Amino acid sequence: MGGTQSKWVLLAAGSKGWTNYRHQADVCHAYQMVHQHGIPDEQVVVMMYDDIAYNAENPTRGQIINEPNGQNVYTGVPKDYTGPDVTAHNFLAVLRGDEEGLIKHGWGSRKVLKSGKNDTIFIYLSDHGSKGIFSFPHDTLYASDLIATVTKMAESQQFSKMVIYIESCFSGSMIEHLPPNIQIYGVSASGPHQTSKACFYDDYRHTFLADVFSSYWLLHCRMSNLTRTTFQDQFKYLTSKVKKSTPCQYGNKNLSKLYICDFLGCADSETRSAHACKAKTFEPTHLTASHDVPLVLLNKKIERETDPIRKRDLLREQDNLLQKKSRIEKAVNDIAKHARPKNTNARSVHCPLTHLGEMKEIAEHFRLTFSDSSHKDDVALLLSHMHIFDDLLKAGAGVERIKAATTLVHSLD
Repeated sequence: MGGTQSKWVLLAAGSKGWTNYRHQADVCHAYQMVHQHGIPDEQVVVMMYDDIAYNAENPTRGQIINEPNGQNVYTGVPKDYTGPDVTAHNFLAVLRGDEEGLIKHGWGSRKVLKSGKNDTIFIYLSDHGSKGIFSFPHDTLYASDLIATVTKMAESQQFSKMVIYIESCFSGSMIEHLPPNIQIYGVSASGPHQTSKACFYDDYRHTFLADVFSSYWLLHCRMSNLTRTTFQDQFKYLTSKVKKSTPCQYGNKNLSKLYICDFLGCADSETRSAHACKAKTFEPTHLTASHDVPLVLLNKKIERETDPIRKRDLLREQDNLLQKKSRIEKAVNDIAKHARPKNTNARSVHCPLTHLGEMKEIAEHFRLTFSDSSHKDDVALLLSHMHIFDDLLKAGAGVERIKAATTLVHSLD
């Protein structure tokens, strides 16, 4: 590509459903930001299920907002990958520029990153997660696969520099193993052992509009002169503003000295001034752990329901959700009981995730084993317990032992 430099952006929301409104809203907002900063659509790939704007529960049909009384961020968002095409498999294929490797369910876009050795790549992911896991609607992105893909891309000179921002619970565990000696820098919404937080519960839409880390990241980009603002400047801002979780940085931290405009372009001065004024009073509200959101939303629905029959049905749904939560906790704890080596303590949650490949194998086995049961729809609840498998590996339980325990517990479930 000669000496020219192109900016490539990959934006992915890994969830679906009205309960998870915020993840697609985050991604739509991120698209509006990079679009307004002058990055052409040919160099931006958007992956989102696209079941929010025209959802039956949406009182403002065709619109998505990302903050209270906010602007519609859905207008013009490219439909590059939607519905069943939003998968971890396709995400990695898009990232590495592998058009042939895509698995598409329709005739739509086959857009991939066609980056070269002089180009920058910016990746933003928003969804549920767990230890070494980022969820997609129908499959899972594992830290082992993400790290292997970007490392190989670095070796193949498919970019000059890459930055990854990730919004999910335990998001630090997805990028804590980024090699420090290649040109990749990552920022997570939370540490490897923390949940991330949803925010801005909307009484009109009856859902959460955003996530705390993403709200501040996007606001900072919009209010700052990115030609003079480094990623380190932004990281300092995020650590001072984000409450209830700890943003972390990984990989080659020397890249944090780069100006953000090299990846995301820059807004005009009028836009920056407007957002700088807003920043003075900007304060995320209703901070809620991501995996608690489904139950919180259901409780609110019960509170406002006046019809006794519908209320009874909702109370039954609440009871089912609580029973599912209890069953999932029991299943994972029973697996730990059967798999844990004798005379060991499996709890070691503050150690780095070290068994990336093994963790993928176990988590996939767990997902497939329970895919024929009610557990399959409770992604947030399931993921909130995945750290126990990591703890078992660190306690010396082998992969086969944990898989056997999983199969046994499921047969008794």
